[in-house]
Amino acid sequence: MYSVLIYQDASTGAEVDWINVGRDYRDYVAALTEAGVLRSGYQLASPETATTVAVRNGERTVTHSGGSDNPDQLGGFFVLECVDLAEAVEWAARCPGANHGKVVIRAVVPNAMDRPIDVGV
Repeated sequence: MYSVLIYQDASTGAEVDWINVGRDYRDYVAALTEAGVLRSGYQLASPETATTVAVRNGERTVTHSGGSDNPDQLGGFFVLECVDLAEAVEWAARCPGANHGKVVIRAVVPNAMDRPIDVGV
């Protein structure tokens, strides 16, 4: 299983035809569904709506409006049931987000919640 993380450069937003991108995503989701590989997926709210939480030495810091200096902003994700990385790459290349941003593929650790976490200590 693979997560497909969709990033866009925040500076390119005005250049993108979002109506056509929406149609392209609808077609992409239909293809993923028809192929039986789609497990989950969501569009994320704007980065300006983010809340960042950090705990250092027991002190919690909460920052609202999580805008970042990083131009690459996470806009959404899919979880796909692919047989291997090559299949995940094929689906990622078809993702509309790859045309105006980039798509990052990460393998999902199977049954991670069913076993102790190895923190390397």
